Amino acid sequence: MAGSCQHLKPDESPSPFSPFHEGISMLLSRWTALQMAVQNQWGGRDSFMKSQQLAYEINSWFSQPKVSLHIEDLESLLHERLLLSFNTEIEDGSIEEIAEQLMTMHEESLHGNRRLSVESNQHLLESAQDAPSKRTGAHSLAT
Repeated sequence: MAGSCQHLKPDESPSPFSPFHEGISMLLSRWTALQMAVQNQWGGRDSFMKSQQLAYEINSWFSQPKVSLHIEDLESLLHERLLLSFNTEIEDGSIEEIAEQLMTMHEESLHGNRRLSVESNQHLLESAQDAPSKRTGAHSLAT
């Protein structure tokens, strides 16, 4: 899916309370590298709130009207937010996996799957939980 590009129509903007946003939150809650940063408070005492803010930022990124969405830009957003919010480098390939899964979820929601749910995307969530959890490429840059 690298290099993929999508266009949003203004009337298809995801809401912060939409099933798509719920899917984003669920995917992030199962992302081992992010959860390690939250649990170890690499972002400080408000690490959990920062992870919630990341979900809203991703949702907002997808809801930009009349903007082409490129997976590389989403990967950059994820990398930047983890570095700035959690002082964390992710080197296990999970950023790319999460970005691809987010793009897939978004594409499905645009192509008539208005009832996007955790159940319908369980395979995406399971792979986000299983594959990156077998690696330990997340680490705090704090000394």
